[in-house]
Amino acid sequence: MTSQYSRMLPSFNLCPSPDIIWGTVMKFTDKLLNTSRKNKSWLCIGLDPDPELMPGVDVLQFNKAIIEATSDLVCAYKPNLAFYEALGTEGLAILEKTVKYIPGDIPVIGDAKRGDIGNTAKAYARALFSVLVFDAATVNPYLGFDSIEPFINYQDKGVFIICRTSNRGATDFQNLYTNGLPLYEAVAQKAKEWNIYGNIGLVVGATYPEELKKVRSICPEMPLLIPGIGAQGGDLASAVDYGVDAQGEKAIINVSRQILYASKEKNFAQAARTIAEKIRNQINDYRNKAG
Repeated sequence: MTSQYSRMLPSFNLCPSPDIIWGTVMKFTDKLLNTSRKNKSWLCIGLDPDPELMPGVDVLQFNKAIIEATSDLVCAYKPNLAFYEALGTEGLAILEKTVKYIPGDIPVIGDAKRGDIGNTAKAYARALFSVLVFDAATVNPYLGFDSIEPFINYQDKGVFIICRTSNRGATDFQNLYTNGLPLYEAVAQKAKEWNIYGNIGLVVGATYPEELKKVRSICPEMPLLIPGIGAQGGDLASAVDYGVDAQGEKAIINVSRQILYASKEKNFAQAARTIAEKIRNQINDYRNKAG
């Protein structure tokens, strides 16, 4: 990978406070918009390596091949930390090497769904943003603002708050009413209040298009991370139509298994590229129709 594009990982664990500025740093949203416009893409590929579904290569080799095959087709990559943590210390080393291998102009979203308070929340934020050097991360808002604040204090980083998830059990809590609103709407309203640095986004699943439409109306300018396309059955046309902002942007359509495991043969990377290009083009077609 060309060195001018590679991102630098720190060689130490004691990391600076988020309010210490080391030169000029591009904010997450600017980086996202730059890459999406350059690649003409709002496709995000989830780098979620499952050894049971992968062809006969190791995880790092698999990730590198996928990145090489698709880096001109994406607006971002999103590794889910669970797949790496499940591999133990070796998995975390693979995650670091994977992040470093991604071209430096492409945002990387760490899908960690962290949520805690006090020093624990600060440690989670430091781990994701200063040690693993993600450009953005997913967080869980259930514990309230003080669990989110350590993340948004990294003002150049994106913070995606879980709002309306794509799984079947989402309705167990997210549709419960609080102060006259479904919980997911209350989360969107709170996220709008908390967005003092302009670095908050929301995670809203494609499997609930009407709720996605409602969230976009509450937060018209926030980036939305939209999982649930492909294996989970979300409708791509609705996700784009209801997810984009007034400029037809900021709807980050995440696809993982449909792309990663397009083939279990030696041509897996080319097969992944073929599917990724198809989805990228479909997203653009729907954006043009929405516009």
